[in-house]
Order: sequence, then structure tokens, then C-alpha cells
Amino acid sequence: MNNKRILIWYRRDLRLHDHKPMYQALQQEAQIIPLYCFDERQFAKTSFGFPKTGAFRSQFLLEAVADLRNSLSQLGSNLIVRRGLPEKIIPSLAKELEISAVYFHGEVTSEELAVEAALQKALSQIKISVKRFWGNTLYHPDDLPFSIEQIPELFTNFRKSVEKKSSVASSFAVPQELPPLPDINLGELPQLSDLGLEAPKFDSRAVLDFKGGETAALARLDSYIWSGDYLKDYKKTRNGMLGADYSSKFSPWLALGCLSPRLIYEQVQEYEAQRVKNDSTYWLIFELLWRDFFYFIGTKHGDRIFRQSGLQGITISWKEDWTRFKLWQEGKTGFPLVDANMRELATTGFMSNRGRQNVASFLTKNLGINWQMGAEWFESCLIDYDVCSNWGNWNYTAGVGNDARGFRYFNIPKQSKNYDPQGEYLRHWLPELSSIKGDLIHETGKLSAQDQKIFGVRLGVDYPRPVVNFFQSVKANEKTYNAAVELAKKQ
Repeated sequence: MNNKRILIWYRRDLRLHDHKPMYQALQQEAQIIPLYCFDERQFAKTSFGFPKTGAFRSQFLLEAVADLRNSLSQLGSNLIVRRGLPEKIIPSLAKELEISAVYFHGEVTSEELAVEAALQKALSQIKISVKRFWGNTLYHPDDLPFSIEQIPELFTNFRKSVEKKSSVASSFAVPQELPPLPDINLGELPQLSDLGLEAPKFDSRAVLDFKGGETAALARLDSYIWSGDYLKDYKKTRNGMLGADYSSKFSPWLALGCLSPRLIYEQVQEYEAQRVKNDSTYWLIFELLWRDFFYFIGTKHGDRIFRQSGLQGITISWKEDWTRFKLWQEGKTGFPLVDANMRELATTGFMSNRGRQNVASFLTKNLGINWQMGAEWFESCLIDYDVCSNWGNWNYTAGVGNDARGFRYFNIPKQSKNYDPQGEYLRHWLPELSSIKGDLIHETGKLSAQDQKIFGVRLGVDYPRPVVNFFQSVKANEKTYNAAVELAKKQ
């Protein structure tokens, strides 16, 4: 080993497998200094006053960092942990340890890019080189058939071109051993209370007891694909809402980089070779392509994904009705499918993809409430919050995204009957409705006085009356939306 020291700044890449900064540093036979910095800005408030990183997200993150530290120590190294601003902490550490270079995986959205720019400026002043790597997507930008600036605006066009002309690079192997750290205070992992948060309690109704970290990620990968053999049925079951294995549940670990999309891809290929290749095995990769698409679109358009007018630049007269927004947050809208999903989110930090589409549609197309409020609430709560996917999907649902197709809404009662025909999911999260038989559980607003007496459910007492008339609210918001679209065309 030479005298070169390279600091690896860990961010949303909390893993040892498929880690290019680590791989490149090892190629140079350098002494590697792994660091994770808890950036105080990530634990502040969002613009609408929510905790930016809520309790479930924060707990998952703390578990992931602890797991990374343990994995590094097993290889002979360790993880330095600090709290504060990376652009101040890293240059200070670099001087203290006589670092030659800082390696990290780059991000693509404004807050993260601002930190990178400030860090690079500070390091350049003390003549320490910086190397930024790409490592959050299935496809590397260099392997795409177009530049970032030329990314197709429609997912289908993106997907077809990428599938036809691009290939996925092999993942990087896990290092077998690492050099020990120099003599330095490693730092303690903060507690949730240090971050101004209370520890969330696990609810047995949750789909999974999610644990942060690469170790849990690899265990889930193995159990879903191999020991459970669920992959072969993924396309048929992925729209479920109840239970551990209707979908892969890889997203929380993907969001923090505990799991590389390229490793998933390789495991799917191996599964296809050893067991079966079908629509379901393809569909898991299809979903990773959606994730890539949102990431590249976020890279291409920058701050536009956060603007109220969205990627299409449509200025809609959104409401900021906090009374109704709170009913949506707490699962008290009187629409069982919406309420069950929102209670699951508040109780566990997770919600199915089908649920997310329905509750987002209801907030924007029925309540007419500013979609940014919903996006920030998801940011606060979801353990699998991914900035580009979250804001890209909310753009799409609100009808202001690049792949939007006019005023489209989800028929909530119909969705409820289609995807929870027996009402099992509703009863799971809305026990006050457990006595209701048949289809009435999907539309409790239709319960007559006699029905309420029979089932022992008093609307407005035991369970809320519908906050809006479903179809009347859709028509009113469609009128507002169409007027905004017409105005945008004239400008």
C-alpha cells in the first residue's frame, strides 16, 4: 500500500457491493477512509412544515448506517460518523488526515448538488482532488443511446430505445478486506432523539418489519427471488396491498443504496437461467427502468420537477385547504381505500404502489389540493422516499408531468372493488368497518340508516362521512384543470 489516503463520502449508497468509489480507490492501493455525515439540513422542516426526514425514514437510515459500519469493521476498516455540514466536516477531516482525494457518488437534484458544489469549492482551496461517480441507476448515462439532454419525455419511448440499444454494466464485487483506519475518533451514531424524533413503534399489521442496511437488503433479495420463489408471479401479484410478498419490497433499500439495481438485474438474469423466464421476471426490470426514467428526467429538468406548475408548466389554481389535507393525512376522508392506505403510511412508513396512486389521485383530483403538499408528506413519511421517483410520480398524478395525459383520475370505489374485492385490506386498517358485509365496505357513504344499525357503524361518529361527493368533485377539478391547460396553450 502506498501513502495515498482516499476519503469515501457515503451518501445514498450505503453498501459494499457494486460501489465504484470504493472499487476505484482499492485499485490505487490507497488507504480508504469511509465517512458518513448526518447533514442537519435533512432533519429540518419541509416548506409546508413537515419533518423533512420523519421517524420511520430516520430509523431506517440509522439502521443502514450502523449496518455499513459493522460490515466495514468485519473487513478490517470502520466508518467515521459525523453530524453537521459535509462541506465543512469533510475539508476539516481531509486536512487532519492528510487526505489525497475525496470520492463519492453524485446526486442530481438541487439540494444535493448545492452541497457537492460547496464541498468541491472548499476542497479546491486546500488542493484536494474530488472524484464524482454515477451509481444510483440500472443504466449508466454513458451506456444510454442518447445524452441526458435528449432523454425522451415519454417513458415508452425511453424504454423501447434503451431496451433495444443499451446494456447493463456488470456490478462491482464486494471487497474481501480493507486497510485499517488511522488513529481517529470514529464518532457515535446519533439516536432518534438527537434528531428531534421519537422512536416509532412497530405495528404488527405492517407488510414487513423493514430493517435498514445492506445485510437486510440482501436477505430480502434472496427470500423474495430464491427461497420464497415469488418472482415468477410478480406481474400478477404486484398490485396487491396486503401481505409481505405481493411485491418485491426492494424499494426502501434501493432508496438508500443498500441494494444496487444492477445486482437485482443480475439476480433476475440468474433466476431466468435457472428457473423460469416470463412476463413477471421482465416486469421487475421494467419497474427498475421506470426508476431510471424518473432519475434521468430529474437530471435533465432540474428544479422543474419541484415547481407547482410541474414539467409541463401548467399553472393550476390549487387549494391549500389544511382542514381537508389533515383529513387526508390521518385517513379520515370517508373513502375507505384512501383512509386505509393513509393510515398504513402513518403507522408503518410504507404503502403499496396501488395505494399511492389512489391517494395521490384523491388529493389532487377530488380535493383539488396542491400536489406539492402531498409530495412533501410522502417525503417525510416514506421509508423508500426517492427524490426523483417521488416528485416525478406526483407530477404525473397531478397532470403537470412530462408523461401526463390530460385530466386522469382514479375511480376510488371501483379501484377498491377491483384490488381488494373481499375488503380484507380495508378491514385490516379500518377495524371500525370490520362488521360491514359485501360491497358496501368500499362505499360507506351509501350506508342507509338501516345499514348503519345492522352493521353497528354510525357515519359521522364511528367512521367519517365522505368529505366530498366523488364525481361532483372530479368534475369541478377537471374544469379547473382544463381552464389552466387552455391558458397555458395561449401563453
